[in-house]
Amino acid sequence: MIRKTVLLALTLTSLCAGQARREFDRPVRQAVRGTHGAVAAGSEYATEAGMRIYYKGGNAVDAGVTAMFAGSVTELSHFGMGGEAPILIRNKAGKVYAIAGVGTMPKLATSEMFRTRRLMPGEIMEMDPGGLKGIIPVAGIMPALVPGMVDAGLVALREFGTKSFNEIIAPAIELADGFAIDEMRAGSIARSRRFFDLWPTSKQHFTPNGQIPKVGDIFRQPDLAHTLRSMAEAERKALAAGASRQAAIDAVRDYFYRGEIARKIDAFMKANNGLLRYEDMAAFKLEVEEPVSTMYHGYKVYKPGFWSQGPAMIEALNILDGFDSRNAPLNSAEYIHRTVEALKLAYADRDTYYGDPKFSSVPSQILLSKEYAAERRRQITQKASRDFLPGRINGKVGHHPAENETAALHIDETLKAHDTTCVDAIDHEGMMFSATPSGAWLPSVIAGDTGIPLTERAQSFVLIPGHPNELAGGKRPRVTLSPTLVTQGDGHPYLALSTPGGDNQDQALIQVLLDVLDFNLNAQNAVEAPRFQTRHLVSSFDNHAWNRGDLLLDERIPPATYTDLTERGHQTSSRSRYANGAAPVAIKGVAERRHRSGRGSVLQPVGARVVIGNWIVGTGLNEPRNCRFPLAATR
Repeated sequence: MIRKTVLLALTLTSLCAGQARREFDRPVRQAVRGTHGAVAAGSEYATEAGMRIYYKGGNAVDAGVTAMFAGSVTELSHFGMGGEAPILIRNKAGKVYAIAGVGTMPKLATSEMFRTRRLMPGEIMEMDPGGLKGIIPVAGIMPALVPGMVDAGLVALREFGTKSFNEIIAPAIELADGFAIDEMRAGSIARSRRFFDLWPTSKQHFTPNGQIPKVGDIFRQPDLAHTLRSMAEAERKALAAGASRQAAIDAVRDYFYRGEIARKIDAFMKANNGLLRYEDMAAFKLEVEEPVSTMYHGYKVYKPGFWSQGPAMIEALNILDGFDSRNAPLNSAEYIHRTVEALKLAYADRDTYYGDPKFSSVPSQILLSKEYAAERRRQITQKASRDFLPGRINGKVGHHPAENETAALHIDETLKAHDTTCVDAIDHEGMMFSATPSGAWLPSVIAGDTGIPLTERAQSFVLIPGHPNELAGGKRPRVTLSPTLVTQGDGHPYLALSTPGGDNQDQALIQVLLDVLDFNLNAQNAVEAPRFQTRHLVSSFDNHAWNRGDLLLDERIPPATYTDLTERGHQTSSRSRYANGAAPVAIKGVAERRHRSGRGSVLQPVGARVVIGNWIVGTGLNEPRNCRFPLAATR
């Protein structure tokens, strides 16, 4: 049996199966193929960093972790080093693992503390309908968790990579020394400027000499560069003392979480009346764990556990598995209706039963079972549900918290502009990497002279007594971050995908998945196809608002479909193809006959793309580009 890997890179926005190809509907980019490896990420800097490691003989995990650290330096508006990064990995043997790259709430924190605490300037502003009374600050120092991304990347590198930390961090150090800033990052800094007056460390970091960087300026982060170099030095010292590769990576983990960096963060927090302490950092140590999964139409779909919203996609797929996809064409009214209704049911269960499994008893076996999905499927009718409908489990029936705890809050638009990125990679040996890095986005608080922006993720907790996702010290919030891996029935790699988008992440990803599995679209067309989104859920951010019955539709969906869905009771509205709330990246592998005696596999990374020989760089997401330049500008 002869196997060959072919790689295909792609991006974001167009084409509906079965429709005539108007100019408006054509894909922005065409598929691209190669034979060695692929990486797709949120910027050209991150993807270029990942490709460097491929050139040096690294595998998909090496490339993915490298891209992730590089992105933490350059994608300031989307995430930073103090943020989160859930990861899924398929190893060469075909086993899939999850890494819960989400930090814990400081142990000093209590739910009651935030229920009674007065909000401070720069944490939120008042008045917007449909949310909860108790609110956790959406910015500032109080919603900071232990940084999860760093340990997630180091665990992935230690367990599944081949390179040293010094090798994978080199591009990030180069970028921290200076990179040419783009329109998105410069604009985000400009909008955040008034909040920097509250935090001198942030003001110095993002506006050195009091100047907002202009597009094309070389943006330097000397404190962050020093932190990264000191982490690399910890590994070099361990190796010089005779440590193994794995032990040397552990030395980096110890330096960050139990050494100088942890002590600096502790000192900054104490000086500014924050909650995070050295003890919280020292106690944080990630391990690989089992993902959740289901079989859908002959493919196995993997998601992170119940500390994320990932299992909601599994439940929605199980519900949809009982429908005949042949009688509902792609993006027809029937297809959209049944998919949205399945998602409403799955998200209602998310908002009722999900929480950190170390603190909450989650009925996971029931929620993921085909039998439970069959019960839920029977609740879908031809009319749009206007109710919050979690399932009855062990005699418990949930209700939407907004039914008895609502308040009007207005959150400053700059503070609401939280974002996320993603990194996917796959190599010719079948290793797969999918991550959704997020948190520590602008306007972020820089922790002293570390250069590390702190996350604002604690806002994803709720303050409802007894809720599985109620805030508590030492606990992880239930996050929206949700990477995805799919394998063929025989276990071979098929699809790696992830996206930013908050509560919309799994809504967008399930549509890309259905486009590929049920409608045979290639990855490029699947990512660019029109999509829809419902906000009939408990928002995971800000004051956790609920938009009852709403349905946002891509402007390319025909007017007749809008009319049909409105008649079914959906509160429909239109949005631009470029304002769909998500920006998926995917790498697809499909069987391809190469010889009579065997077959190969085809992989398709999605994002803007650049081909270099037989390697693929996928980049783009919210900011599509086609370029390949040296990592940092000449200094």
